[in-house]
Amino acid sequence: MLNVLFSARPAAWEEYEAPLRNAFADAGLDVALARDHAPADVDYIVFAPNGPVTDFTPYTKTKAVMSLWAGVETVVDNPTLTQPLCRLVDHSLTQGMVEWVVGHTLRHHLGMDTHITRQDGVWREAFPPVAANRPITILGIGALGAACGQALHQLGFPVTGWSRSAKDIPNLRCLHGNDGLTEALTKAEVVILLLPQTPETENILNAETLGLLAQGAFIINPGRGPLIDDDALLAALNSGQIAHATLDVFRVEPLPLEHRYWAHPQVTVTPHIASTTRPETASAVIADNIARGEAGKSFHNVVDRGLGY
Repeated sequence: MLNVLFSARPAAWEEYEAPLRNAFADAGLDVALARDHAPADVDYIVFAPNGPVTDFTPYTKTKAVMSLWAGVETVVDNPTLTQPLCRLVDHSLTQGMVEWVVGHTLRHHLGMDTHITRQDGVWREAFPPVAANRPITILGIGALGAACGQALHQLGFPVTGWSRSAKDIPNLRCLHGNDGLTEALTKAEVVILLLPQTPETENILNAETLGLLAQGAFIINPGRGPLIDDDALLAALNSGQIAHATLDVFRVEPLPLEHRYWAHPQVTVTPHIASTTRPETASAVIADNIARGEAGKSFHNVVDRGLGY
């Protein structure tokens, strides 16, 4: 029997207990799932950073830590975490992100806000370009970014994807490195941020890189708040370089009431809802990964500590 420790906020236990038990059974695993196993007896940890485990030193028998979150920036540098850390890649989380990104991209592409928020009796005949004439750049083309890129490509948008290292993804123009970043951003009309948060990606959108975009470009950030230099973005919005920013993530969450984003007419704030982990599908992913480990196979989605994701 495997001892699996669930370490997340108490409310998550109510959401995940039954789905995890069902997923373990479906995977043919004999599991004792609990929140109070003795550390020395734990084979696997199902983990979220808001749970009670912060020191992994006592978990000497633990074979892997299975994250409930796609992002791992708050735990990857924990010096006590020496076990393999597996981030969550879940098709329902990916699908939710695709829907949110496509929805907000189309909103800005079609200029929908004009007609939704300005019912003032003025007949405004303004036509958007067709998708083929609206270049989109996605910074970060991992599982989420690649899926969003494919969906936007299917709608006819020319999509450029950028990553730190070289990638080859069908239907996307893939660029990488510093020179690639400049090329990816130059004259882009929509920029979507889906990078992990690392020291290298912090403030990747700043005064210099925002200046590369097409005049009146749109920013969509469902990735991580620190990817954007807030002061630089506000200045670009005020100058007209950026027409609108739709932001789902922030350096401090919840976003403080006094933050300038709340009152800015060219900013849409959404409360970190672009996508979420669904217990049923996430549990199946975790059970499958544990089954792989028990079969002597390599785990899926193991975090590279050097890269930070």
